[in-house]
Amino acid sequence: MSGHHDHDHGPGHDHPGHGHGHHHHHEPPEVSSWSFVVAVVLNVGFVITEFVYGMLAGSMALVADAAHNLGDVAGLLLAWVAAAVARKAPTSRRTYGYRKASVLAALANATLLLVTVGAVAWEAVERLWAPPEVAGATVAVVALVGVGVNGLSAVMFARGSKHDVNVRGAFLHLVADAAVSLGVVIAGVLVLQTGWAWLDPATSLAISAVILWSTWGLLRDSLDLAMDAVPPHVDAEAIRAYLGSLTHVVEIHDFHVWSMGGAEVALTAHLVIDDAVDPGVLLRKICDELERDHGIGHSTIQLEPSGEAHECSQAAPGRI
Repeated sequence: MSGHHDHDHGPGHDHPGHGHGHHHHHEPPEVSSWSFVVAVVLNVGFVITEFVYGMLAGSMALVADAAHNLGDVAGLLLAWVAAAVARKAPTSRRTYGYRKASVLAALANATLLLVTVGAVAWEAVERLWAPPEVAGATVAVVALVGVGVNGLSAVMFARGSKHDVNVRGAFLHLVADAAVSLGVVIAGVLVLQTGWAWLDPATSLAISAVILWSTWGLLRDSLDLAMDAVPPHVDAEAIRAYLGSLTHVVEIHDFHVWSMGGAEVALTAHLVIDDAVDPGVLLRKICDELERDHGIGHSTIQLEPSGEAHECSQAAPGRI
C-alpha cells in the first residue's frame, strides 16, 4: 500500500514568510518475504545434498563448497531479517524507523562475501600446488544442480537489486554461488576430458576474481549509504539543475539527497523565491516532478522569500 501527501504552511507557521512542502511516497517492498523463504529453503536443501554427495564421493571440493554455501545461507537470512526490521514503524526515538537496517545488512553481507572469497581463493592456491584427484562426474552433476538452485533464487532478487542495496547483497551472494557452481561444472567436465586436476583450482581462482570485483562495488556503495551519500542510481546534480531552472527560484542552499534505506530516497532543500509565485502551486509542482522524473519519494522543500535573513540556514556549518 502506498500513498503521498503534500503540506503547504504559509506565513505564520513556525517562521513567518516561509513555506514548507513535504511529500512522502512509501514504496512497497520490491522483494517479498516469500522470495527469501524459497531461496533459503532451496539453498539449505542444496547444502545438505552437496555435503552428502561430497562425503560419498570422497570429494573435499564438494564438501568445501557446501560449507561456502552454508555461509551464503547465513547471508540470505541476514538480508531477510534486515528487510523485515526495516518495515517496523518509526518510534519517538527512531523517527525514521529502522530502514537503515537494510544498509547495515548489505555492509555485513559485503564483508561476509569478501571473507568467503578469500577462503575459496586460499584453498584454490593450495590445491593448485598439489592438485588432488577429482571425482569429475560427481562434482559436475552436483554442481550443475547448484547452478540451477542459485540461478533460480537469483532471478527472484534481480528486480529489487537495482535500487535496494540489501537486496543487491543477497542477489550477489546467489550470483556468486551460481558462478562458482558453473565453474565447478566446467572444471569437472574438463578434468574428465583431459585428466588435468589443476583446472579445478585454477577455475576457482578466476571465479573468485570476478566475485571480488562485484563485491567491492557492493562494499563501496554500502559504506557510502551508511554515510548518507547520494544513492548510486540518483543524479543529484541533475536534480539541483532542475530546481535551479524553475522560473521563480533565485537561489538554492541546504540541498541534501540520501537513502532512507531500501529503495526510499529523501531530499531536503531550501529554495529562495521571488514574490511573483504562489508557494502552494510551486510546492506541488516540485514534489510531483521530483517523484515522477527523479524517483524522489520523500521530499521536504522550504521556500524562503527573496531578501529575508535566513538565520537557521546560515548558522549551519558546511552549508551546501
